[in-house]
Amino acid sequence: MPRGARLDAPGTLHHVMVRGIEGNSIVEDDSDRNYFVTRLGIVAAASGTNIYAWALMTNHAHILLKSGPTGLSSFMRKLLTGYASYYNRRYKRHGHLFQNRYKSIVCDENAYFLKLVSYIHLNPLRAGLVCSLDELERYPWCGHAVIMKMIRRDWQERAYVLGCFGDQESSACKTYREYVASECGLGRQPELTGGGLTRSLGGWSEVKGQRQRGEKSFSDERILGSEGFVKEILKEAEEHRKTRFPAIPLELEAQKRLDELCREAGVSLHALQGGSRNRTCSSIRRQLVREYVEELGMSYAGAARLLGVSASAVTQMLLRK
Repeated sequence: MPRGARLDAPGTLHHVMVRGIEGNSIVEDDSDRNYFVTRLGIVAAASGTNIYAWALMTNHAHILLKSGPTGLSSFMRKLLTGYASYYNRRYKRHGHLFQNRYKSIVCDENAYFLKLVSYIHLNPLRAGLVCSLDELERYPWCGHAVIMKMIRRDWQERAYVLGCFGDQESSACKTYREYVASECGLGRQPELTGGGLTRSLGGWSEVKGQRQRGEKSFSDERILGSEGFVKEILKEAEEHRKTRFPAIPLELEAQKRLDELCREAGVSLHALQGGSRNRTCSSIRRQLVREYVEELGMSYAGAARLLGVSASAVTQMLLRK
């Protein structure tokens, strides 16, 4: 079954991962990297999104952020759509650049913040893009160099991260570097990026032990944290959904996005909502059905009405990879 809507309350800590479609590259050279990172900073500043750690790889990127007033979905849409438009123009290509659904994990800041900062910043070293921690400190496409004050990026929350390691900047930098060095040998740490129950319990060995004891635990694949944290986040998300996203504003936001894509593609809204099988209309429907259901949390019936298709067609589009 398709996954549910994102946990998108403003002020939530997320570990976000975006990947190129079918594992393809999302950057070809330093001009692309500079555009992506510059856009990341511009959109973060404009949306009030706090960026704590990030790493831009060849075919994917990691970002540790706290969402701003408009939430995660709005921030990611502006970041990825703008970059994809630039990339397609530069390389005279068409179609999707990123996988349709980026991955976002809500994280328990108290338990996992420092581990996530180091895990994300060590990505270039694990992948062989740099050969040592010394080289990583000068690597411009990762937030580690910013924390170490080798590169300046005012939009990155450097002071917040260092504040976790001490009050004095020099000693905090030293302690931070020592911490990252101590995390170097831990490898991929899949519990930080996937597997709901495994992640919540702290690893497969804990899951196995609990099953042998006949115990059960509550988890959610979208959340990194204890059972209590998972329940708290889900409760807050439901309350936020009821108070912040009533039906009428949601429909208006969805309609605005539909009008925008039709205008950009040069197709008639009447034709799209009238069931046209034109290739462009079909492409817009496929893109929007995921945004409506997975990001905005619309019902299948609501998405179907706006897109001029049946609810069963919405289901089929969501099931396709």
